[in-house]
Amino acid sequence: MSIRTPFKPHYGSNQSVTVTATPQNLSLTKTDKSVRIINSGTAIGYFRIGESDVANASTIDCPVYPGGSLVVEKGIDHTTISVVSGTSTQFEIMTGEGGY
Repeated sequence: MSIRTPFKPHYGSNQSVTVTATPQNLSLTKTDKSVRIINSGTAIGYFRIGESDVANASTIDCPVYPGGSLVVEKGIDHTTISVVSGTSTQFEIMTGEGGY
């Protein structure tokens, strides 16, 4: 049995972004190990995390449903998140530690 640690936010790292059908790439804090994505909009959004040359996100990547949130662990060299949505939605993206 594993013990889940709560998400510890890196204050000042939150990015609020309108996610559209055109993929967007946003920078992430390299030294943080977790990324929290909240979909405060009304459509499904998708994301992909990787290094600075990460491929654009598409609708076959990780979904975040409307009203949903997700915390994922990222690699230490992962400095970019790519986001996309078939219909406009709103993401809040913040780095930190734990939560997975």
